[in-house]
Amino acid sequence: MNNTGSQDFGESVEGRPSKISWLRYLRGLFSDTTTAFAIIFLMLIFISTVAAEVVAPYDPIKTNLRMRNMPPLTPAVEDGSFPHVLGTDPLGRDILSRLIYGARVSLLVGLSSALVSGTLGTILGLLAGYYRGIVDDLIMRLVDFQMGFPFLLLALLVLLALGPGFWSVIFVLAIVRWMVYARQARGMTLAYRETPFIDAARVLGCSDARIIFRHLLPNMASPLLILGTLEVAGLILGEAALSFLGFGLQPPSASWGLMISGGRQYLSSAWWLATIPGFAIFFTALSLNMLASSLRSITDPLHRERWLMKGSD
Repeated sequence: MNNTGSQDFGESVEGRPSKISWLRYLRGLFSDTTTAFAIIFLMLIFISTVAAEVVAPYDPIKTNLRMRNMPPLTPAVEDGSFPHVLGTDPLGRDILSRLIYGARVSLLVGLSSALVSGTLGTILGLLAGYYRGIVDDLIMRLVDFQMGFPFLLLALLVLLALGPGFWSVIFVLAIVRWMVYARQARGMTLAYRETPFIDAARVLGCSDARIIFRHLLPNMASPLLILGTLEVAGLILGEAALSFLGFGLQPPSASWGLMISGGRQYLSSAWWLATIPGFAIFFTALSLNMLASSLRSITDPLHRERWLMKGSD
């Protein structure tokens, strides 16, 4: 009964809809050079975070004051040890190791916050668009109120109440970004709720819950996934901002925002302390935005065939 419409299906030889394989989508994405570089970069970041204990050459919290503020490519003190490719920080900790472990924290915060806010916002948006009336008014007025409230001020107020920390940051970022999912889900629900396949589901006696979660939600998966990819980039930047201000992760934990905060007072003498994690945030956010843009194009019926044809060349 699902509306197996234009987003996930093509036409078979007999004229019946047939699913386009994920392999064709993947080949289409890799056919674009910039998208391929973005995917490869994100895969390298993901692999390095999963295998941080194996990939990182040093303990990220082990100090060595004899090696403080050493520039990139500085040889290690011990013979045969891995050089400090990206230099060391004011406590002699290896920047590359802290960057790898910081990526684990930043990505986990971004993905977890996007999952929580996406789940909450999508459910509320579905309810608002499907039931309309007072439910819609209450949810959308809450969305309007929170959209008008300064993000940073709300985050700081909540963190002052909860205290800084990993889970506090995830909770804060989730509650300040659920509105974008709610508005997206509500708009698509309004567009779908009067379509023939929803009317047919009602005639067959489907419950509201079944219509919402088995018929409406699957047809929104692609746009919401693209929105979530964009939101992960924004949430990584949000975590970096909170950690930079001292309200996020606390030392000796490694996060990209915390590394920038610790290196800001050494910009004139040790530029690599803040510049390297800054570039890591920049390239990660840029790659996520490029991937989201390509996903939007390849799932758009107007542009999908061009991407799939490039992938089949």
